[in-house]
Amino acid sequence: MTTATTATTATTAATGQPPATPMTGRQVSALVVLLASQFMMAADFSVLNVALPRVGVDLGFTAGNLQWITTTFALCAAGCTLVFGRVGDYLGRRRIFIAGMAVLAVASLVGGIATSPELLLVARTLQGLSTAAVTPAALALLTTAFTEPSLRNKALGLNGVMMSSGFTVGAVLGGVLTDLLSWRWAFFINIPVAIAAIVVVPLVVQESKGESRSRIDLPGALLITVGLFAGIYGITRAGEDGLDAVSVGSMVAGLVLLGSFWSVESRRADALVPVQVLRKPEVAFGNLAALFIFGGETALIFFTGLYVQNVLGLSSLVTGLVLVGIGVGQILGGLIGPRVLERVPPRAMLGIALLGQGLFMLPGIWMTAHTGWLVPLIATQFVNAIFSMLAMLSFMVISTSSVDTDMQGMATGMATQSQQVGMAIGIPLLSAVFTASIGHGSVGVAEELSGIHLAIGVAAFAQIAVGVLLWLALRRRPRQQQV
Repeated sequence: MTTATTATTATTAATGQPPATPMTGRQVSALVVLLASQFMMAADFSVLNVALPRVGVDLGFTAGNLQWITTTFALCAAGCTLVFGRVGDYLGRRRIFIAGMAVLAVASLVGGIATSPELLLVARTLQGLSTAAVTPAALALLTTAFTEPSLRNKALGLNGVMMSSGFTVGAVLGGVLTDLLSWRWAFFINIPVAIAAIVVVPLVVQESKGESRSRIDLPGALLITVGLFAGIYGITRAGEDGLDAVSVGSMVAGLVLLGSFWSVESRRADALVPVQVLRKPEVAFGNLAALFIFGGETALIFFTGLYVQNVLGLSSLVTGLVLVGIGVGQILGGLIGPRVLERVPPRAMLGIALLGQGLFMLPGIWMTAHTGWLVPLIATQFVNAIFSMLAMLSFMVISTSSVDTDMQGMATGMATQSQQVGMAIGIPLLSAVFTASIGHGSVGVAEELSGIHLAIGVAAFAQIAVGVLLWLALRRRPRQQQV
């Protein structure tokens, strides 16, 4: 018996578990560059949110069209992620990652020099497509590079930290850049990072693709993409302008197209998403949870901004600093998450964490119009963010670990798409609740605060209810075989 084997045996005997496998130098390098890309993609989603009023003035957006700066990005990112994830399985995930980064560099240059609303929206469209390509590719490269369970959990935990904190830091960075330099730097800072990723990734990340090859499921790709575009557009329009013929028609069309997607996929041998995967409880419940995890957290950040700026009358920079509490909580949650999942099965933790996320969002319904509420707000959002990150990590583990290597691009694409859809519809749905409460037109601080209370309350109770449902549905379910 060698010394290493003796040490392994002694550690196993002492702890009851085999020692954790250390990362290799190549794995560390790959982890750093892939996580950096995930951080940047998440930051791109939110970096302009705080700066929207300034962008509108500089480029001549009307008040009614300003929301399309965010919506255009969200539509493309959410609608195309699954397709790009599956294409990565066929053509190579590293290849798709590099192509997406090249598109991001071009899009960021176009956005930074934009002189009209049309040119800026072209840039945001390209950024959304880049995110749809890069995010699932990077995640699939992580899950295939780290196959040992403890290392995979650690990598996914850090990935969750970077994506979630990237969204929060993007909001903070948008306020800082807008106040100190210009909103255009929110685009320009992407360019050197994208170029560095294009150069470094081929040196440290091995190509990864599925071993089995078949034709790309074009009917399935078209149905899922157009269906999500239609549904998200309808929800976004309804959230801003109320229900009308266009928003209702778009939502109905989206439901019909997504139903047709299920029907088509059940009859195709080369399905974009095999129905047996969709029927797996871990996959179905995990992706359902993602809608509430990410939709709720995105909306919380949005309504926190409204509260700090419109109710308390503070600046965008202060808003960004308040949101730092969420970022720090998510970082802590990502760091402790892998250790927690060694003791609590991810299936059980998913429901518990979503329940905790909702409970610590609930105090927002008691916020007052006094700055003294900032301290309890930051404290409760800090704890909320820890639970949010535990929920994100649990969802990602159970959604990808039950699917084999050939389908990791599809699995991570579906998981990423659920995140993007949640982020895209969370704000519009709760904005509809907010608008229904306060009505259209000019309102006072008291009415706006009341609307914020109602929107946050609806989000919190939805998360609590779904958390309980998931805990009951998944906590005792035995782990199934990969498909």
